[in-house]
Amino acid sequence: MSFAAPTDPLTGMQAARFGLYLHFPYCLAKCPYCDFAVAVARQVPEERYANAVLAELDARLAADPSLRTKPLESLFLGGGTPSLWHPRYVARVLEGIAARLSLAPGLEVSLEGNPERADAERFAGYRAAGINRLSLGVQSFQPETLKALGRAHDAAMVDGAVAAARKAGFPVVALDFIYGVHGQTLAQVEADARRAVALEPEHLSTYALTVEREVLAESTPLSKQLERGELSLPEDDDVVAMARVVRDVYGAHGLARYEVSNHAREGLSSRHNALYWTGGEYLALGVGATGMLLSPQAHRYVNLRSPEAYLRTVEEGRLPEASREDLGPEELFAERLSMGLRLVSGVDWEAVCERYGQPVEPRRAEVERLVAHGFATRHGRRLALTERGADVHSAICARLL
Repeated sequence: MSFAAPTDPLTGMQAARFGLYLHFPYCLAKCPYCDFAVAVARQVPEERYANAVLAELDARLAADPSLRTKPLESLFLGGGTPSLWHPRYVARVLEGIAARLSLAPGLEVSLEGNPERADAERFAGYRAAGINRLSLGVQSFQPETLKALGRAHDAAMVDGAVAAARKAGFPVVALDFIYGVHGQTLAQVEADARRAVALEPEHLSTYALTVEREVLAESTPLSKQLERGELSLPEDDDVVAMARVVRDVYGAHGLARYEVSNHAREGLSSRHNALYWTGGEYLALGVGATGMLLSPQAHRYVNLRSPEAYLRTVEEGRLPEASREDLGPEELFAERLSMGLRLVSGVDWEAVCERYGQPVEPRRAEVERLVAHGFATRHGRRLALTERGADVHSAICARLL
């Protein structure tokens, strides 16, 4: 499944340059911290949704035929819970994409799944359909943390899901975790990290729980509980300590940190995620999906978040966009610099300024201060955050932007 992905000259990171994100919105239950475009459904319209996303792809290709000729290097099925989708429909969609787009050799094809929806037959079906990277949303092994996050699985289910993935023959198994949860302790985070590496995954993503109250207060139960004082998140210093113990445990077991929240064995980092961090372009299909294309005018679009509205709009032959935003040099600069600084390899910050017509000199003194105070290192023109700097990534970006 491997091939030499293009190396981004500004970061030195191997990354896909053109990808496709496909959003599957259906879940059996909605997690209290989730603000993604998801819908709780006991009966999923599997065939209808498969037909709809291919119809959307046809509409997008009709609007921009040049997309057919760009080599597709990564494809990511996220959600929601894509592992609710029967393998036969996943196969139909992947075959439809292959018939419509130009596929690069060694295409990375990822699918997100939940441990409670794992069985060897279903996973074998996904593998036969062409999935070569399985990402399991574990979040934690601790019963208390899983309860706080509204998750339905337990640690034994995670073990079973990884075993099923290995039996199905996935060359890459990735596990996702969350820390900084209500009631969570440093010892529990370390125990999660040690149990995670014992499963010998090829990739680990571990994120600090964040709640953007001004955005999410009306949409997530967790944010409302926090505002009412029913829950509290760990102090910032405790969250930083959790991040450090995760890095130490993962690093000691051969999973190198290559991005603020991501670790991988050598050569097995996510090329699709790296596409976002290195300024690549990507189609997006499905309910609530966000895409970014760079030609003829750089723009970002967001699809309708209601499944029924999405299905009806596509079936009527119209693009299901809720919004579209043209991106100018300043917006592209801000995104390119902040995303590049998430990478351990850093970013050629002067080249980013030059590419998007932003002044270098007013920022040089701030870069020197970051280096002098141990928040960053500089190798030639490439600026990389230290672990101390990565812990305050957002604040550093705000100063540079």
